[in-house]
Amino acid sequence: MQEFDHEIDVKGLQCPLPVLKARKRLLSLKHGELLKILATDPASMIDFPHYCAESGNQLVSHHEEAGVFIFIIRKTHTK
Repeated sequence: MQEFDHEIDVKGLQCPLPVLKARKRLLSLKHGELLKILATDPASMIDFPHYCAESGNQLVSHHEEAGVFIFIIRKTHTK
């Protein structure tokens, strides 16, 4: 099981809100901290990897459990 420093629950929200809320939360984190995101929007499986590639943050892991998509993102970018 992956450890994390912070968690946000964006279940029930649709694109682009899950990524926007995660981005806002990541801005407040320290370099290297891990954010766990719980989402139900199927588009998040595309959106979060794309966001990480564009933002410079690291997508550490992602998987699905019982209809919930779980992402772990490491803050590696300062903007």
